[in-house]
Amino acid sequence: MAPFPKYFSSKLFLSTTIIIVIVSIVFHYQTITHASMLAFKYYQGKLLVAHIVGVVSQKGGVGKSTIVRLIAREFSQEGWSVKIADLDVSQGTSVEWCRIRQQHDIQPYIRAESFGRVDQALADADRFDLIIVDGAPHATSATLEIARRSDLIVIPTGLSLDDLRPSVLLAHELVQKGVSADRLLFVLTRAGDSSAAIEDARTFVQRAGYRVSAAELPERIGYQRAMDAGFAASETAHRSLNTKAVAVAQGIVDQLTELASHKEVA
Repeated sequence: MAPFPKYFSSKLFLSTTIIIVIVSIVFHYQTITHASMLAFKYYQGKLLVAHIVGVVSQKGGVGKSTIVRLIAREFSQEGWSVKIADLDVSQGTSVEWCRIRQQHDIQPYIRAESFGRVDQALADADRFDLIIVDGAPHATSATLEIARRSDLIVIPTGLSLDDLRPSVLLAHELVQKGVSADRLLFVLTRAGDSSAAIEDARTFVQRAGYRVSAAELPERIGYQRAMDAGFAASETAHRSLNTKAVAVAQGIVDQLTELASHKEVA
């Protein structure tokens, strides 16, 4: 998948996206994500550095690495050159996941490296279409640097107030230090079956002033089993789980697209 071009007409991009989505429906492409990325591919051009997506959290256990792997897989599947930059050096879970994936020859190929500093992680940004920075849990100076260097910052959070409050406080801290709230996207993870609980969590984040992905990732053992074997959340043995995961990825693609188009118009 070719990267976003440095310059393009947002109106033409939108019309092309619509056309390709329609064509995708006619020819039964598996996902709208695929159609969106085809629209990006239509605009081939020279990009000096990779697009950067930072995935950060205030606490562990909220599905951060799950989201990192999902993004990496979906973009890689469409031909993008992708690198996961794992800044959680104490655990290195994304690096280990990629090792298992390569050991079992799971395609598409995804590269992951461990880094102690953000500048090291982004030193070879000109070699990739997309770099996904997997930040260490807890707000640190590195978290702020990730946010400042990223085109989009994804904040995964569970539905409980114990997860929501620290996540929103992290977003507030980033905004107070100069990061635009428009570049923050919350993703609800480890969601149960209660639609009321999901809506309450979404409302909590929105009232705090932030965007929330329209799709959430449910808590299912199938996701954990897939990742233990080197697969992403969209590569489980269950079609329904894959569909939910792709919907989450689509929300991230849509937000990145919107931010890129606004940047070009500006």
